[in-house]
Amino acid sequence: MKRSIIELERVCLPFYSLNTLIIGSGAAALNSAVNLFKMGKKNIAIATDHWGGGTSNNAGSDKQTYYKLSLSGDLPDSPINMAKDLFKGGSMHGDIALCEAQNSVQAFFNLVNLGVPFPHDQYGAYVGYKTDYDPLGRATSAGPLTSHLMFECLAEDVQSKGIKIFDQHEVIALLTETKSDRKHVIGAVALDKNNLDTENHGLVVFNAVNVILGTGGPGGMYKASVYPESQIGSTGLAFEIGAIGNNLTESQFGLGSIKFRWNLSGTYQQVIPRYVSTDKDGLDEQEFLNNYFPDMGKLASAIFLKGYQWPFDPRKVANYGSSLIDILVYQETVVKGRRVFLDFTRNPSGHGLLEDFSFDLLEKEAYTYLEKSGALFDTPIERLRKMNQPAVDLYKSHNIDITKEYLEIAVCAQHNNGGLKGNIWWESNIKHLFPVGEVNGTHGVYRPGGSALNSGQVGSMRAALYISKRYDGDPPDERHFKSSAEAQIKSRIEFARKIIDRHTENNTSIHNTRKEIQERMSACGAHIRDLNKVKEAVKQAWNLYSRLKGEIKVSSAKELPEAFRNLDLCLTHALYLEAIGEYLERGGKSRGSYLVRDPGGEKPCEELGNEWKFRLNQGDSFVDTRILEIYLDEDACVRKQWIEIRPIPEEEAWFENVWNNYMKDNIIN
Repeated sequence: MKRSIIELERVCLPFYSLNTLIIGSGAAALNSAVNLFKMGKKNIAIATDHWGGGTSNNAGSDKQTYYKLSLSGDLPDSPINMAKDLFKGGSMHGDIALCEAQNSVQAFFNLVNLGVPFPHDQYGAYVGYKTDYDPLGRATSAGPLTSHLMFECLAEDVQSKGIKIFDQHEVIALLTETKSDRKHVIGAVALDKNNLDTENHGLVVFNAVNVILGTGGPGGMYKASVYPESQIGSTGLAFEIGAIGNNLTESQFGLGSIKFRWNLSGTYQQVIPRYVSTDKDGLDEQEFLNNYFPDMGKLASAIFLKGYQWPFDPRKVANYGSSLIDILVYQETVVKGRRVFLDFTRNPSGHGLLEDFSFDLLEKEAYTYLEKSGALFDTPIERLRKMNQPAVDLYKSHNIDITKEYLEIAVCAQHNNGGLKGNIWWESNIKHLFPVGEVNGTHGVYRPGGSALNSGQVGSMRAALYISKRYDGDPPDERHFKSSAEAQIKSRIEFARKIIDRHTENNTSIHNTRKEIQERMSACGAHIRDLNKVKEAVKQAWNLYSRLKGEIKVSSAKELPEAFRNLDLCLTHALYLEAIGEYLERGGKSRGSYLVRDPGGEKPCEELGNEWKFRLNQGDSFVDTRILEIYLDEDACVRKQWIEIRPIPEEEAWFENVWNNYMKDNIIN
């Protein structure tokens, strides 16, 4: 990598020229760096706003799942079978599903070889278990912190290889040029957060042949979120230059704790804690679920099932199913403005409306599970200690003692199945831009638990392979680069200068902007959706974006990173709301992890009001047979297009033909 200085607008900026710039420091971003290096491509660097600040290093669940091809037992499996199971989740292209299945073993064993402690038996079999939407027991886990362990091993490998890391560098713009009517990415502009008070405000320019974008999902968009607080997302960087988003309507929502952000899945629910709501001051305690369930057996069994039916799913609402609980928690917290807690110290009580909890009221599945686990103890916390002591210790390590205190919860955004569009090599419609990990929207309506981790590893590996074979060149010289990027860089310099106003009081505008974005998305773009509310939210989102570009002010350069983050999030949430609105306008109903209010539908249960009526999508509807793509055109106008879902390829795998094409270097194209 070559370092020099570039002078623009009377200031000197650090100028780095390299083959590939990797933005982000999550498991997918780091895996792309490791793979490029192993392929002999060492003119690379990583730029990250906070080393290890992403979802990979800071998220988990009671048993965090990694999904892969089955590697043990006597049940037959194959990449085609796995691809079919990914594909039937809906709104996923078949060729992408096949890539994720076909390459899962290679990606998995790369992690094993790096030291991620996935368990195996004495014969070397990496045993599995069944997870959500998984018929074959393909799931494995390294415990509650699987993705954290992946990050640790990949980070150690990156550092041992001496790959350059630009930590505390907030990328604020991607640079492009147009060749043969096709836009190409050619670099990026970042803010060095350690040098914001200098004359150039910490601006740094990267001149790169390729950019791998591995910045994760847009966690900063939501008020109720189990994304780590450090996981903001930067999808807007790509949207701003015309990258296409797809399946932006599809995210995953579920119950999580809000003081310490964590998924409350698995044993946290299977031990059947008490659900309690209070007023804002913690008074007027009520076991609110009692008002909606016909008996304690159904109530307690629904809580138990929430353990492995964790994501909100409108198909699991009827007949007092587990996802009815998500609706009732939402009604208490958002509609009524109350607070909801889990209490692990006592069993659910009927308070005269229902019977008090007892094991003999449970449905057979729940009782048998607890019995086989040796967990038929008197209280939820005793059951949890027996089944999963680390689940208790985890909260203790964050100064929350669930053996004594209530745990505050909400229905939270957890994962974005959609995101930026990529091809089978994870390259976007912007040439040389490769979104990897959660920022790449490979998945659709439903996906097996843990498949996102597999997708991130497979996609980053394939992006690295394509770059090493097809885009392995030197960046242009400074003069050529400057002729293409000068105006784009100048606009960022001018914008930074314009918004810094020393006379502006250190007000709350940055905080209030983020709050407005998050409240709008949690109210209109989360798991409860209403067409009229979404239409109004779209208008408000674009109004805010226009105001931010024209009126935003910060009192010092120290606030520049947050100002640019807000712009990114504002653009992102506007496009997500546009996509949700388009889906609803096309007649889309409830599916995936969201409920669409519909006066012509049915109520989840008789005890809820008519405002909760909804209908499920029919599998052959317009929106279920196509994928919605959305982007900004050259005039910054929103464009939407519905693309027919590509089937799983049916190519004859004849060895001699594949070998011949491989030897002629015809495979990677």
